[in-house]
Amino acid sequence: MRNKIKIISVVLFISAFVLLTSCQQQKAEWKGTIEEVNGVIVVKNPKEPMYGEDVFGLEEELTIGEAEGPGEYMFSQLRTLAVDEEERFYIADSKESHIKVFDKNGEYLRTVGRKGPGPGEISSPYGIQITQQKELVVNDQKSRRLSFFDLNGKFIKSLNMGRMWAPSLKIDSNGNILITEVILDPASPSFELKKLDPNLNPMETIVRISGLDTRANNPYMPVINWRINKNDNIVYGYPENYELIIYSPEGDILRKITKDYDPVKIPDEERERIKKALPGTKFALPKFYSAFYRITLDDEGRIFVQTWEKIINEEGYYHDVFDLKGRYVAKVPLRIMPLVWKNNKLYTIEEDEEGFQMVKRYKVTWRY
Repeated sequence: MRNKIKIISVVLFISAFVLLTSCQQQKAEWKGTIEEVNGVIVVKNPKEPMYGEDVFGLEEELTIGEAEGPGEYMFSQLRTLAVDEEERFYIADSKESHIKVFDKNGEYLRTVGRKGPGPGEISSPYGIQITQQKELVVNDQKSRRLSFFDLNGKFIKSLNMGRMWAPSLKIDSNGNILITEVILDPASPSFELKKLDPNLNPMETIVRISGLDTRANNPYMPVINWRINKNDNIVYGYPENYELIIYSPEGDILRKITKDYDPVKIPDEERERIKKALPGTKFALPKFYSAFYRITLDDEGRIFVQTWEKIINEEGYYHDVFDLKGRYVAKVPLRIMPLVWKNNKLYTIEEDEEGFQMVKRYKVTWRY
């Protein structure tokens, strides 16, 4: 009987400890400030997040891709992917110039498109998206066009982009098209974040970054980065400094998010390796990386900012995570590059030591 009492006591103690730890975690203190300046909410974050790394967890659920086997499960050169409301995978193979579709269990369903310049054909799928209009859109930069398919793979239409070079492109809930256009004007090269109507007619330029120095090669030059959330707000950042700006669908600034950070130095051996790879090239290599690398959003509205801080003794980088209010809630290590966040799942493309590519899905767990 005494042993049973001891066991019960230990269980109760562990339960109480877990509960206490959980409560303490819930009461984590945020040390930033939020104020309104000229009608814009400004959120200033400290270097340290509200919670530790343990608030975030990943568990591998599914892998699609085989080095040997049926052709439907083999890939040549994966660039990106999309996921629809039924959790079906749409995987873009840029070398094969088509999109393979799999169900949520990883079973092959169909192939969309084929290589070529004609209607319903694809030259090189640079980016893909499942729109709120339930269409699959392929950004075919090699052919300078957008191709639209229904989710069963039937070709709908294409839009000719002409001379427009838009490596980043997303379509909002109204069918309007947002792009990053690179303006290769020798007199004034620039990046522009633009909104176009569903027929590619210009509506407005939301951001323009001009005065880019292209006189020397700088592979670390900051590039504008942005995503659209489920409310059609634009989460934008130009990593010349650590500032994120939230724009309304109309292009008005709603919120600014800043964070204190320590710049990450570019290793000398990396700088030398770049110079040796292109002998005779004039370089303008900075001493430090830009403030951050890229932005992704999950479907709960969290902002993930990939930093240049590498995970010690592992591949991958730390990501700063901000909540709906713009507060810095966590700093999490990710050895993978997040491509799609959906229904508490993370989808990504990975590569093994032999260069074989596969698509993986992870279950995401938050503990705050």
